[in-house]
Amino acid sequence: MNTALPRELLCQELQKPSDQVDLAKAALYLAQEEYPDLDVDQPLATLDQMAEALQRRLPPEDYPLKIIHAINRYLFEELTFRGSELDYYDPRNSFLNEVLERRLGIPITLSLVYLELAKRVGFPMAGVGLPGHFLIRPTLPDMVLFVDPFNQGEVLFEQDCRDRVRQMFGESARLDPQVLEPISPTDFLVRMLANLKMIYVQRRDVFKALQAIDRIMLIAPGAMGELRDRGLLYYQQGLLDDAYRDLDRYLIERPDAADAFEIRRVLAQIIRVQDQP
Repeated sequence: MNTALPRELLCQELQKPSDQVDLAKAALYLAQEEYPDLDVDQPLATLDQMAEALQRRLPPEDYPLKIIHAINRYLFEELTFRGSELDYYDPRNSFLNEVLERRLGIPITLSLVYLELAKRVGFPMAGVGLPGHFLIRPTLPDMVLFVDPFNQGEVLFEQDCRDRVRQMFGESARLDPQVLEPISPTDFLVRMLANLKMIYVQRRDVFKALQAIDRIMLIAPGAMGELRDRGLLYYQQGLLDDAYRDLDRYLIERPDAADAFEIRRVLAQIIRVQDQP
């Protein structure tokens, strides 16, 4: 499949009002670049079937914690979805179609499965981009609790989230309350792609890392850190014209960036190489 088609479909989906974006469908458009023969309708049908089965398992009482516990039992006990701890950085963990088939995932993709089931049974939830981890939360008024799909649907409260951040980043780490707010579909997908970019960079698969950044820039043109990273990858590959274009634009947009001095040195090196006879 030509990569232009899934990218076009992705952009069309994200042009909808935020509350009307089909996040699962958008995530599957991301997967189509990796799996050109993927029929998006098949994983969506799988989610529909899962939701139908879940609906029959919901408690008669419309009480949020009981609904969460019912989802947890169905998803993690009955269907045995779980976090991929042994091979966390396997790229398959970042693609919704693979997660549904293998029942293995990382925090953000397991969160996506959970969100899609909750949406289909009428229990509104949204993603929360905690530093170093990903959670979801109900969007019901006056209800502040969080669910960790990577850890079998563990229910957390705000103080638990603060404790998690200190465990990951040290006792002095502080959690900005804004981080606990629901993120947009675009931010959700950017985080998925940023995970993929990191995985491909670690695997030295520069082509796929650049593809991930291209898609981030397509849906979030203001992501200047990604523009810088793309420029540096181009530089490492000897694509000096492309590297100069991205890094020069980065400095124009972020002249006071913390790494501006280092980026200027790279640009100067590009100029020296290009000026050589």
